[in-house]
Amino acid sequence: MYRLSDGRALVQTVDFFTPIVDDPYDWGRIAAANALSDVYAMGAEPLTALQLVGWPRGEIPFSVLEEVVRGGADVMAEAGCVIVGGHSIDDREPKYGFAVTGTVETVDRLVTNAGGRPGDRLVLTKPLGMGIVATALKAGRCPPEVAGAAVETMAALNDRAARAMTQVGVDAATDITGFGLAGHLREMLVASGVSAVVAAEAVPVIDGVAELLSEGFWPGGSDRNLESVRPHVVGDVAEETLRLLCDAQTSGGLLIAVARERLSDLVAALSDGGVRAAVVGELVDGAEATIRIV
Repeated sequence: MYRLSDGRALVQTVDFFTPIVDDPYDWGRIAAANALSDVYAMGAEPLTALQLVGWPRGEIPFSVLEEVVRGGADVMAEAGCVIVGGHSIDDREPKYGFAVTGTVETVDRLVTNAGGRPGDRLVLTKPLGMGIVATALKAGRCPPEVAGAAVETMAALNDRAARAMTQVGVDAATDITGFGLAGHLREMLVASGVSAVVAAEAVPVIDGVAELLSEGFWPGGSDRNLESVRPHVVGDVAEETLRLLCDAQTSGGLLIAVARERLSDLVAALSDGGVRAAVVGELVDGAEATIRIV
């Protein structure tokens, strides 16, 4: 964040990654939505973007890259964010993403992950399971309907969720990406000096993901999430449940901490914007930043 002299603030973020789906157009869409999420999570509006490309020019045709770029451009246009340039390099492994700049009208309207208070309800705006789906896709074992649902979830912008939370006024928020729901919640707890209770059955999961997990599809990178969070989890938690909560997400939803008296207003605003959100828990007293799963 950077405060401007007129009271506004810039929000800047960068994100790029290797392919997580087979279709190049969808990869571009997901990469763009993912890069925009950090801006939305802070209550900002995206303004401009710089495109980042790593491409094995001697191995994959530029016609494939054209589809990746088209997907990214379409989502940026949907967000009203202007691609003003970028940079590309020759790279043995393809990579794609964006550096995004957004603005907030006043600094006091910025939303961070550090403002959560005991009694706040936790609202999640997208289902989990993207890391597990990506792992099954790489193995060629993901059912088409499950893959399709995951792609559309990842490519969906968090813009309407962000507008709803700024309209209502919330205490804290973060987007759910590589650290999984539990990891990003833990960051919020540490920053806010509180603990949390999470209702596992209330956490939305993409249909078919639990079955994929039971078949052994689990991203290796999520092991780090599991190791990091496990010492701070309280309660008798089934391993499958904890793995779902630690699954590394790409372009996940927003996790919003909202005061109890504003919860119904937030849920209504999200619903009016077409966002299917779930109340998944609450913040409680406890500077040790533990997560009790019930």
